[in-house]
Amino acid sequence: MELETKLEILSAAAKYDVSCSSSGSNRKNTPNGLGNSHKAGICHSWSEDGRCISLLKILFSNQCIYNCTYCVNRCSNDTKRAAFTPYEVAALTTNFYRRNYIEGLFLSSGVIKNPDYTMELLIKTVKLLREEFHFNGYIHLKAIPGADTRLIHEAGLYVDRMSVNIELPSSQGLKLLAPDKNKESIIKPMGFINNAIAAVKEENKIYRKKQSFVPAGQSTQLIVGATPDHDYNIIKLSENLYRHFKLKRVYYSAYVPVVEHPNLPAINKPPLLREHRLYQADWLMRYYSFNADELLNDGSPDFDLELDPKSCWAIRNLHIFPIEINKADYQTLLRIPGIGVKSAQTIVSSRKLCSLGYDDLKKLGVVLKRARHFITCKGKFYGNSFNEAFLRDELAAENSVGSKKVCSGQISMFSYFGNNLNSLLQ
Repeated sequence: MELETKLEILSAAAKYDVSCSSSGSNRKNTPNGLGNSHKAGICHSWSEDGRCISLLKILFSNQCIYNCTYCVNRCSNDTKRAAFTPYEVAALTTNFYRRNYIEGLFLSSGVIKNPDYTMELLIKTVKLLREEFHFNGYIHLKAIPGADTRLIHEAGLYVDRMSVNIELPSSQGLKLLAPDKNKESIIKPMGFINNAIAAVKEENKIYRKKQSFVPAGQSTQLIVGATPDHDYNIIKLSENLYRHFKLKRVYYSAYVPVVEHPNLPAINKPPLLREHRLYQADWLMRYYSFNADELLNDGSPDFDLELDPKSCWAIRNLHIFPIEINKADYQTLLRIPGIGVKSAQTIVSSRKLCSLGYDDLKKLGVVLKRARHFITCKGKFYGNSFNEAFLRDELAAENSVGSKKVCSGQISMFSYFGNNLNSLLQ
């Protein structure tokens, strides 16, 4: 099969994996080496300074022995199959890097023959990149659930980040849609990676020669909407993953209806707004000191699609508002809708010099159209009303996200190369 065809098939097959993430790695370049992931984070998104950063995001193979109902690459699906060789992946990555098309590699794969065999192929690929091609750029590798921990450890010595995708939030969901998988085969490698990262950090405090094992940590992905799981169950799972496995990120992927099956929901488009609410809640748990039980509970298990999670929490807890902006501590400021981490820090530092007025807050980055309903400045309240129903209507209008179009395909970086792709291997 031509290399161009392989790229077309295997880049399209990788588009449903959203767990590409910023590196946070400290891997530096070496003499006669290629690339450096030390200075800038790599992600399949936009950097903080507005740069578009790209990864070569591919599957090693879309052949798979599993028959996960929701997956377009399941073994029973009639789809065109392809597989790279380790050399092809290594050569493509380094040549695309030299041409400034990419800044790193995200490599996943379907399960070929068995998890150990697939993991061995992935290890051969990343070892080839590091040792023979001397590639020092960013590599994010998808660990194969069920593979031997010795193989996962060997892979971790060569890559910057690893992800073990949970995909379905509950054991019931796995039994229903992915009967070939089990919770233990997913949780075990996550625990192993976490312990190995911690062990290397401790050893590096003692020994002069520093070791590297998954320096950018690990992440995972949860599919939202393929099973009846509530948002509360999903964020409770995320909270436990952050707490017990020190994950860098949990990614949420709205279920894309690519196949029809009686066990799958009959929907026309992905639940993107629900995915957005879960990301907002995840952000609150990681940076605003919220916990899952504050945001949702068994009586209210799903997020309001018309109102962001922080505003919902504030409306349910009106008894603690309004908050005087010149007296509240940092953690309390973070709980006010319209005030973020940076603006809360700026408020705390600025009011040491003088008391802050309402007009000062806008200059400090506060979103006053939301915050004014929950604060006082020098004792004065600037909201229109403190009525729960009124506040909900007011904030819902301001938080309206609007409709979003679902992209029908991943943007291709290969379409304009034409017949020159095979030359990249030379």
